[in-house]
Amino acid sequence: MAAFLLGAVLLIVQPQIVPSRPVINSKAETSAQSTQRELLKKTSQKNDFKENIHSNGSCRQLPQTIIIGVRKGGTRALLEMLSLHPDIAAAESEVHFFDWEDHYRNGLQWYINQMPFSHPHQITVEKTPAYFTSPEVPERVYNMNQSMRLLLILRDPSERVLSDYTQVFYNHMQKHKPYPSIEQFLIKDGELNVDYKAINRSLYYVHMQNWLKYFPLDHIHIVDGDKLIKDPFPEIEKVERFLKLSPQINASNFYFNKTKGFYCLRDSGRERCLHESKGRAHPQVDIRLLEKLHEYFYEPNKKFFELVGRTFDWHSFVAS
Repeated sequence: MAAFLLGAVLLIVQPQIVPSRPVINSKAETSAQSTQRELLKKTSQKNDFKENIHSNGSCRQLPQTIIIGVRKGGTRALLEMLSLHPDIAAAESEVHFFDWEDHYRNGLQWYINQMPFSHPHQITVEKTPAYFTSPEVPERVYNMNQSMRLLLILRDPSERVLSDYTQVFYNHMQKHKPYPSIEQFLIKDGELNVDYKAINRSLYYVHMQNWLKYFPLDHIHIVDGDKLIKDPFPEIEKVERFLKLSPQINASNFYFNKTKGFYCLRDSGRERCLHESKGRAHPQVDIRLLEKLHEYFYEPNKKFFELVGRTFDWHSFVAS
């Protein structure tokens, strides 16, 4: 009997393992509430709220889910695929509310005004890839909604660097502006230029740590961007489960377009593909330079895998 009582006492006092979260005291809570109140005060006119209500019963509302990144990871493809679900209402443009100071100072009502009209049973989603790598964003999202469900789509870090460069390169070409070769960005004084912004954006471990200060891992679903390109349906199924959506999207919603070289969408007989700017060929890079990239990302990737408790089939993660 004594042994039984001792065991019960030990069970009661045993410390509980909790996810990584900020230490919030009463003063910090007051500060967070004050932040939200200040944001709401930024409403320019009282009838802003009325303008967000539609005659059909739908209304604009704060998003319950945000695609936080990563840039050139496949955020647009993910949003378009997720929009196939009837219970999803998606903002069309990248809002940049939490990372652009001019937007953030406008307050939450401005943010609501950027959202689509949705019905009570729908989940409103916005995506801004820059959120993931912006240091101030996790706390701002947390102050708005501590229960936010976050979607993060990642690709092989080396491939993401090349895609990042490719996008900026074509943007310059369209404006008939010259742009340096990728080697000029990747190499500095004969070594890999680790100060190149595109490389920093691929250090997933560093940025993920910042998010885990505010949100537990089970509030962040990581989509494998490389798998989404090759076989989208299984990845979208996982997103449906994470968001607690009924399984409405199926394999017939996707078809491979041989001309474009990637999957397109089929919705109620209507077919649509991503913009022609998606899926552009990467520049040819010397194999030795690629090996430098793979070698550089090896340790950060290893730390990231340990942090999130899963691995990805990335070139830079090879057996030692």
